[in-house]
Amino acid sequence: MIILGVDLGDRRSGLALCTPDESFVSPAGCIVSVGRTALAQELACKAESLGSGLIVLGLPVNMDGSEGFRAKAVREFAAILREYTDIPTDFLDERLSTMQAARLLDEGSVYGKKRKDAIDTQSAVIILEDYLARRRSNASRS
Repeated sequence: MIILGVDLGDRRSGLALCTPDESFVSPAGCIVSVGRTALAQELACKAESLGSGLIVLGLPVNMDGSEGFRAKAVREFAAILREYTDIPTDFLDERLSTMQAARLLDEGSVYGKKRKDAIDTQSAVIILEDYLARRRSNASRS
């Protein structure tokens, strides 16, 4: 199934997409939005046009495992998104994904204006890769 991974941001949201066999994840760009409703509409449209069967949203959990206001905002966004699409959503603890993405971009010497979009899309790639790894792990245990 094609899965769309999302690193939800206040202004920019990074996207990543996996192949139908879920073996490869690639960056799928960035959505720059003004407001959650506009973002939900655009994301729903994008997910449907790509044939996504699932949308995975990174959930910014606190380091102690608790959910703060950022995680609550992502869950509220998922509820708004459901008003615009029937594609199911799931969440993945995204702790440290932005730091990991920044390290990868540092290694690739990506700086300046290109870095802003790149860090969001790279974070989405990390979120989706982690989600798929967890899915494979859970399937092998069953």
